[in-house]
Amino acid sequence: MSNAVRHLLNVSHVNYLNVKIMKTGVYYIYILSNKNNTVLYVGVTNDLTRRCYEHKAKLIKGFTKKYNVDKLVYYEMFDFIEMAINREKQIKGYSRQKKDSLIDKVNPERKELYHDGVIEQVF
Repeated sequence: MSNAVRHLLNVSHVNYLNVKIMKTGVYYIYILSNKNNTVLYVGVTNDLTRRCYEHKAKLIKGFTKKYNVDKLVYYEMFDFIEMAINREKQIKGYSRQKKDSLIDKVNPERKELYHDGVIEQVF
């Protein structure tokens, strides 16, 4: 291997260029509601089916368990965790009206999208 190739592959060179390596996979942001659609929760996960089950079974202590928020009403998929986290933060910053509008574009009836381990496609 030539010195030029070694230099290009050198990790310190990559760090010098400030290149960030993003982890790929399948990641989701999701919005849950309660049965009366009065409460919303925004989250991020790498396994939407598992996460919905955990919310339904009340395995996660905190906000969703306390307020019975376990109905999947909206989700988006991403290839990179950083993109999913950024989108989650963006949606969390939305007003309630803007979150409602986002959900209404794909699920105006606020029907449950998780059914016994299966996520219903809405897009």
